[in-house]
Amino acid sequence: MLFLFCILIVVASLLGGFVPLIVKPTHKRMQLAMSCIGGVMAGVAVLDLLPEALEFGATKMVMLWLLGGFLAIFLLERFLPSHCHAIAEDSNAQTCNHEHTLTWVGTYGGLTLHSVLAGVALAAAWSAGGFEIALGVFVAIVLHKPFDGLTLVAMMRIAKVGKTKTKIANVVFSFGVPIGVLLFQIGDEVSHQAIAAALAFSAGMFLCISLSDLLPELQFHGHDRFSLTFALILGLSIAWGISSLHSHSESHEHPDNSVILHEY
Repeated sequence: MLFLFCILIVVASLLGGFVPLIVKPTHKRMQLAMSCIGGVMAGVAVLDLLPEALEFGATKMVMLWLLGGFLAIFLLERFLPSHCHAIAEDSNAQTCNHEHTLTWVGTYGGLTLHSVLAGVALAAAWSAGGFEIALGVFVAIVLHKPFDGLTLVAMMRIAKVGKTKTKIANVVFSFGVPIGVLLFQIGDEVSHQAIAAALAFSAGMFLCISLSDLLPELQFHGHDRFSLTFALILGLSIAWGISSLHSHSESHEHPDNSVILHEY
């Protein structure tokens, strides 16, 4: 099932990358989708990843790793910005509204690192509780990946990169999540502390990504307030629904030993 998750994520990423090569998404639709996905990611972080991390590790350690994940994505966005909310509106624009010029190479690096870390999050969730825990992480990733692919390809179009090179870059980028899964699964067994750290780090990542998508709307999107708010609530409801499918206290019983064997 984890393998199937990876395949579906790769397909979602590829489809998102091909969108700007075929059609131009509207600004409103992009913002509605990002609001919903931001809600899903925030909900999964708080309702799934964080409680599960607390099942495996001490509270203080878990919270430190959560802050670490938040800070990691913050620094990544600061120095290798990888989200642009203006892409869909003007394909002839030379830059997004950042303080410095974005290049597609920087975007590619930032998004690829995002993808690898998302793969680690998916693998950690699977190791922690199998399908029930990993489902929420998978939904958040598979919904967000098309926008990552769209961002990358749109930036390459702005930089006037050839279509063949753009398609190759999109295909290579789509395998970022499976690579992250493989990196986490290299060993035969993982300690409870390692799983707690990975889950908490992932929760911090998801929160930062979610807020980076949602907070700009408060300042720059006075229009469509009700529809954007509804989209956010819908995303949170989806995350809550997924979380309601299982109980963290009963989803698994930890053995006395401190390691968990990988299950594929």
